[in-house]
Amino acid sequence: MSHSIQHQVKLPVFRLHQLAGLLLLSGMVSMAYMPRAYAEVSQHANTAVQSFDIAPASLDQVLNTYAKQTGILLVIDAKLTQGKQSRGLHGQYEVLPGLNVILGGSGLQAVTQENGSYKLQKAVQPLPASSSSVDTLPEVVVADAKVKEENKVYAGSQVARQGRAGILGERDFLDVPFNVTNYTSDIIADQQARSIGDVLQNDPSVRQTSARTNINEDFSIRGFTVASQDIALNGMYGLMPYFRVPVEMAERIEVLKGPSSLLNGMPPSGNVGGSINIVPKRAADEALSRFGVTYMNDSVFGGTADLGRRFGESNAFGVRLNGMYRKGDTTIDRQKLEEFMGSLALDYRGERLRVTADFINQQETINKVVRQFQVGDTLAKMPDAPDNKLNYPGYGHSQMKDRSMVLRSEYDLTDAAMVYAGVGTRNSQMDAVAGNPDQLNANGDFRSTPILQMFEVKSESYEAGSRFKFSTGKVGHQVSIGATKVNQNTNIFMTALSGFVFSNIYAPTYIDTPSTSGMDGSKVRLGTISLTSYAVADTLSFLDEKLLITLGARHQNVEQQSYNFAAGGVKNSAKYDESAITPVAGVVLKAWEGVSLYANYIEGLSQGQIAAPTLSNGGQAFSPYKTKQKEAGIKKDWGSIATTLSVFEIERPSAVVANNTLSVSGEQRNRGVELNVFGEIVSGVRLLGGGAYTQGKLVKNESTALNGNTPVGVPDWQVSLGGEWEPVLVSGLTLTSRVIYTSKQYVDQANNVSIPSITRFDIGARYKTKLQDTPVTIRANIENLFNRDYWNTSNEGYIYLGMPRTLLLSATADF
Repeated sequence: MSHSIQHQVKLPVFRLHQLAGLLLLSGMVSMAYMPRAYAEVSQHANTAVQSFDIAPASLDQVLNTYAKQTGILLVIDAKLTQGKQSRGLHGQYEVLPGLNVILGGSGLQAVTQENGSYKLQKAVQPLPASSSSVDTLPEVVVADAKVKEENKVYAGSQVARQGRAGILGERDFLDVPFNVTNYTSDIIADQQARSIGDVLQNDPSVRQTSARTNINEDFSIRGFTVASQDIALNGMYGLMPYFRVPVEMAERIEVLKGPSSLLNGMPPSGNVGGSINIVPKRAADEALSRFGVTYMNDSVFGGTADLGRRFGESNAFGVRLNGMYRKGDTTIDRQKLEEFMGSLALDYRGERLRVTADFINQQETINKVVRQFQVGDTLAKMPDAPDNKLNYPGYGHSQMKDRSMVLRSEYDLTDAAMVYAGVGTRNSQMDAVAGNPDQLNANGDFRSTPILQMFEVKSESYEAGSRFKFSTGKVGHQVSIGATKVNQNTNIFMTALSGFVFSNIYAPTYIDTPSTSGMDGSKVRLGTISLTSYAVADTLSFLDEKLLITLGARHQNVEQQSYNFAAGGVKNSAKYDESAITPVAGVVLKAWEGVSLYANYIEGLSQGQIAAPTLSNGGQAFSPYKTKQKEAGIKKDWGSIATTLSVFEIERPSAVVANNTLSVSGEQRNRGVELNVFGEIVSGVRLLGGGAYTQGKLVKNESTALNGNTPVGVPDWQVSLGGEWEPVLVSGLTLTSRVIYTSKQYVDQANNVSIPSITRFDIGARYKTKLQDTPVTIRANIENLFNRDYWNTSNEGYIYLGMPRTLLLSATADF
């Protein structure tokens, strides 16, 4: 009995060992044949095109979903993907190209192993574009997807995720303690923007505060002026065209709201409403040959060119050339326009060294240039807006030329430390005959004086700095150190060509532009300014970078010398040499996935005024004005749409003249709430814009009658909201619309004269297709659809007419 039991026990054990041996032998044989078999299956899968609709999520989640849908074997090192996000994948792709689109912007790339599986590794170079679209789909759709990933744009392709936060470097919009929006080249092209002002109309907190065909183009952000000369190029001031900024050469237009002296240094005009930065286009890995034709009514025709190539080992050298030319009659009576812009962008990207060089040449000539109205002392009520096609003052011309050259370089000392430097120059010239009309009464009577104005502004800009990362225990640090210097010299020739010319806005009298023959136009010195600053900031990270605290300060020195140009450029006795320190404190708390709570305290700086010689304290130079901002908000990335809700308070001192004495006694205080939105609600439906409520008040004035009044040009409500819809039944078609609303604004500090609210509607459409294998995009936009006549104003009290209904047509082709 026992023997039988033992036999029954031993027999199964013997069989288990035999089975294990057989399984081991079978496994070894299978492993020997697996690479070839799996590689054959994988090769077939890699060439098969599949459709994907994977929602944005963490990179790990998106990759796992992709591996399940494709059936591939994907080896993932969790250390490489930790903390990284992906925008998902939408469209039709082959396996490897689709995988690399998912990885775009992560610094990783996928490689195929011998056994046919896939492995992630750090990208040796930016992922090359691939042609993975199927024949039944327009090729341009897939190309757009690749461009999105390379430029790290958000869903909808209208706004970029990352932008330059001044000295802090490139940051994701969720990681900076400020309200920022980074508009892409896609929105510039789709809205057929002709200048930066056309793009900024998408932002509810930004308004253009000068006539569209005026000599210069200024803006208001959060109720404070930002002059055209204060637009930065890659964070450097004094280099973009002085009077009007072109957009054909822009990859991104970055808007940061509120004072930003620590981040960017003091702008030449001392503006504090916000900072606007242009990031120029660079050549991508895929060759680009894009040509276009444009039309704007009445009869302005033009053409564009955008060429990009990369050369050398690993495509290290890049060349990007952009050109634009427009000429013809505008929608304004008797007005003719001629514009030219050419830009050349060179770059080198090595393993550690990156060098860029930019050259910009812009010229603009306007015959019968439109000027802005000044509010006359006798004006008690604004007249109704006249026909928007009429020309004011009805004579004159302007010609502007800008040439800029910029050289920048960056070098990675280690993976955690880098240094950078930049130098640039700009020469701006203006030759104009113009005169600002004085609005005299509610009947529409005005007067103006034709004046010959010739300006020349020469600028030099320098920057240098470093950024490095390290840790102290569980606290991470990203320290930024920087220095900037801007030198600017202005020369002028100005003389009146006649006395007052009287006219009426409802029945203007057009006159010939007065002759300037016999005038030598020799310019004399008007002023010089030198801005030198040094800054340091540290972003401390806690709790695996869920809590970010930024602390820093900038020491800014302002040297200014004015000259009496009427006396032949004689140096004034007053010389300005002052300095100040502006701090910043910001915090970002990533409380939940895709949610950032943020707050900041930051100061802006403006050069103090010098009392005029005719005043009792003539020649007195005042210290730089400090503008203080407190702001808090919440940012939410919903996956394919993002929102920012902000509350802010900005306090800026102002200078007033009382009893023949200049003093700094008043203050403008703007408090507000902003809501910004961008992205896709659902696939094919996009939103861009938002709304802003601002309560502006004049406080602390010696003239108590002004206290409590609303500042000039600060509306209570502003709304800019645009939408796009891609009808499912018509592949390649996109329909667009936009509404821009601005509530009532005062044009005088006493709040006696105001202009009514403004509502403007725009519509558009674009169609993407292929003609004989050539991707073509046709666009049509109508601005001011209902041709409404309306006034607008600036923070300085200038008033001007809105543009008439304008039709824009264009067609671009990629060869």
